[in-house]
Amino acid sequence: MADDDKMLFHQKLLSVDENLGKSDVEDLKFLCSDLITLKKLETVKSALDIFQFLQNDDLINKDDTFLIAELLYLIKCNALLLKLDYTKEIVQEELPKRGKVSNYRRLLYEIAEELTQDNVKNAAFLLKHKLPKKQPIMSALELLTSLEKKGLLHESNLEKLEYICRKTAPNLLKKIEMYEEAKELPQGIEETVSSSVRSFNEPTFGIPSLRNPILPKNHEHLYNEKFGSLREHTGNVCSLPENLDVMAKPVFHTLGPTSQQTVKEKDTNAEAVIISQYKMDGQCRGHCLIINNVDFGSRLGKRNGSQKDAMELKRVFTWLGFQVEKHDDKTSIEIEKLLEDWQSKDWKNSDCLVCCILSHGESGAIFGTDGRLIPIRKITSYFKANNCPLLSQKPKLFFIQACQGEKIQPAVILPKDSTPASSLEPDAQSSGFVSQPLISSIPDEADFLLGMATVDGYLCFRHVLEGAWYIQALCNKLQSLVPRGEDILSILTEVNDDVSRRADAQHQKKQMPQPAYTLRKKLIFPVPNKPFVAAEQSSDIQ
Repeated sequence: MADDDKMLFHQKLLSVDENLGKSDVEDLKFLCSDLITLKKLETVKSALDIFQFLQNDDLINKDDTFLIAELLYLIKCNALLLKLDYTKEIVQEELPKRGKVSNYRRLLYEIAEELTQDNVKNAAFLLKHKLPKKQPIMSALELLTSLEKKGLLHESNLEKLEYICRKTAPNLLKKIEMYEEAKELPQGIEETVSSSVRSFNEPTFGIPSLRNPILPKNHEHLYNEKFGSLREHTGNVCSLPENLDVMAKPVFHTLGPTSQQTVKEKDTNAEAVIISQYKMDGQCRGHCLIINNVDFGSRLGKRNGSQKDAMELKRVFTWLGFQVEKHDDKTSIEIEKLLEDWQSKDWKNSDCLVCCILSHGESGAIFGTDGRLIPIRKITSYFKANNCPLLSQKPKLFFIQACQGEKIQPAVILPKDSTPASSLEPDAQSSGFVSQPLISSIPDEADFLLGMATVDGYLCFRHVLEGAWYIQALCNKLQSLVPRGEDILSILTEVNDDVSRRADAQHQKKQMPQPAYTLRKKLIFPVPNKPFVAAEQSSDIQ
């Protein structure tokens, strides 16, 4: 029986290892820097090597795999917790008394996650006389590790970390300040935040460990879940090890303070939540551009029903506080000219850009009404930080209703659907175009979200009277979930679920939307003052 238990233990470790990517292993190495010697870590090639070192030091065994669960939780691979018979909620509950990763290590990891490639490049240049000259610094973790090796960064001396943040990412200084304040607290402070609040906050360094004092509520929420990498992108169907977990979560700001919270603590909580979210309280919420291509002449089929989609998008984003412009039937040249004009808008007082394009399409591109393709990458490139500086660090959302190929998603689960088959139309045009992965059209710069109606290579569907499955689901979920304080990724997860349940009358045609993003923070639309009032269907169709 003991041998069977040991074999099961090793099978669990192997299963976890098989689902971790190279970047995950680097994260684990960094988080284990205080638990495994540097000399041993330099030999690590896989997660199994780390697990073996932890096992040798009796930090994990067949009866106790909690440390691995803690590490998976911290690197946001929560889907793998099930392989160890844990859930995210169980880990959160157990961390106060069983956690082994220090608050200091969590602080460094969280800051590394927030630093962009440009931040790292600039920091490495500023510190080049103190860093190794043989090989360039490629990541934030490498930068911090190099400083630690040189003795320039350790738990009792965060001077260089403060310098890096002050020069490259001043918004991160607050994290260091609050960490320093927490270090000065006396031992034995009792935790007062309820598990229900914690489940919304997703704290990391603020959760107490065996070697650190328990922190008060106004520090626990500091390290919310990250949203800045494609590994976490909602609805991803690529079979990459990193794409295992949907990270979108509603934040806790809708919850009231506990009875033990003081006004000061409540204010501190609110301030930290704001830091983890995009600013959405400016003079202008932003601008929303809707390009609605319906009539393609004899080149492509007419997109009946798209006017309903366009009008519904206009009503929803107007309700959300955006200044909306709708443009119908634009050629590729006219679309590019329109994007140039929008690129030069005065975005200084705007919080956000939204661009909705409804058209026919092929892999990685959409059609103008002249039958010419425009790459989606080119569309988003107009608003990169270098090309549109006033939108730098502001969220830029693109929603594309257009087929990305000619294949049809087969139905696996057959839900009831009374929609006549003849009422459905695809938004694609056959041309023999060779499909490329959707990742080719993901923006290079930060703060973009690309919401595609379908995964690459497949058709998407539009009802000639009721509109497109994707756009109608998007509008419905924005109407119902924005008032509940849900962030955009949570909303798009609901859109994925809604569309995936739909099918044609024969239950043969299915559709799966695919969002991808480089957002660095949560994006939550402020709740409009007035409730959304649905218009009569007849008034939406032109």
